[in-house]
Amino acid sequence: MTLAEKIAKLARKYEDDTAENLSRLVRIKSLSGKEEAVQKELYSLMESLSLDELRIDGLGNVIGRLGRGKKVLAIDAHMDTVDAGNRDNWDFDPFSGKIEGGYVYGRGTVDQKGGAASFVTAVRILKELGFERDMTLYVVGSVMEEDCDGLCWKYLIEEEGMKPDLVICTEPTRGTICRGHRGRMEMEVAFRGISAHGSAPERGKNAIYMASQACLDIKALHERLRRDPFLGKGSVTVTDFISKSPSLCAVADYAKIHIDRRLTWGETKDSALTEIKEIIQDEDAEVRVLHYEEEAYTGRRYGMEKYYPTWMLPPDHPAIQTGIGVYESLFGKPPKVDKWTFSTNAVTINGIYGIPVIGFGPGDETLAHAPNEKIPMEDLVMASAFYALYAWQF
Repeated sequence: MTLAEKIAKLARKYEDDTAENLSRLVRIKSLSGKEEAVQKELYSLMESLSLDELRIDGLGNVIGRLGRGKKVLAIDAHMDTVDAGNRDNWDFDPFSGKIEGGYVYGRGTVDQKGGAASFVTAVRILKELGFERDMTLYVVGSVMEEDCDGLCWKYLIEEEGMKPDLVICTEPTRGTICRGHRGRMEMEVAFRGISAHGSAPERGKNAIYMASQACLDIKALHERLRRDPFLGKGSVTVTDFISKSPSLCAVADYAKIHIDRRLTWGETKDSALTEIKEIIQDEDAEVRVLHYEEEAYTGRRYGMEKYYPTWMLPPDHPAIQTGIGVYESLFGKPPKVDKWTFSTNAVTINGIYGIPVIGFGPGDETLAHAPNEKIPMEDLVMASAFYALYAWQF
């Protein structure tokens, strides 16, 4: 029996255990900054693996280490989730963790506690097969990704000194290997008008009109943004509009819009900022890139600018080619190599620090942040096997 066959067999053997571990994680609500309970549960699941090191860092990331070799591989899964939203849109309790009909049900199964449950099983497989390689494997249950992509890895790299040679991001890919995705940034534009009585609006300067014209110009900007043959088109949209005036009988003297900008290959913070500033040239308007800073469940305040760079590996990159070989060995067919639509921790890992990233995770991306989130147990089996064999061949 080949190594790939042994790993696939063990991944199947532990299918029910992987699903049950995921169910335990899903039953614990874990919004960004409030992950303490789920992190303790993940820590408990990992304690049984007899890792060489297991700890929780100052931001609240759970870090498990196997080995102490020079080559370093990390597998990452963020443990925070978005909230359930309108419960009327769910056909089941979003925090039930129900296991039925070959699926695990609930918020976070896809995005992305399924990745964590799978890497726990992968380490179990490696230990059972006597994994002794001249390398270091980290498995990381990270925090605060939903509020600020990559913040957790900024902390790991800058504060914990963790600098892997490669990271596997376990965001959902449903059996596809991902080699990139668009970046993003969040901007805000504030408009300062001059109030006047509503009966004589010509005496004032209406901030709502200023902002409204900017919104229309931003809508037009979206249509002419550049397109990359792999990552697709850049995008821009206004996602919030706030205004204030002395009264409902007065011209608005303040307005503010929030801009969601998705960046394709070749677009940067500076280029995107320049585009907006060229639209909004009024001296009574201010454009700025937002900054995120919040308190983790550990009490540590941490932050970063809300600019998340585009990243992409070439298709012939060794990390991608290894992933293709691992997939073919396990499943007897070539994988699809593609991209994510949404953003991940890779914006920091690769986009800022240049560390290679590949994506492979259980679950369907379209169910992320959606009602009736669920994950096939078969996906968990595939992911567990993939992580174990990739680590072995790293």
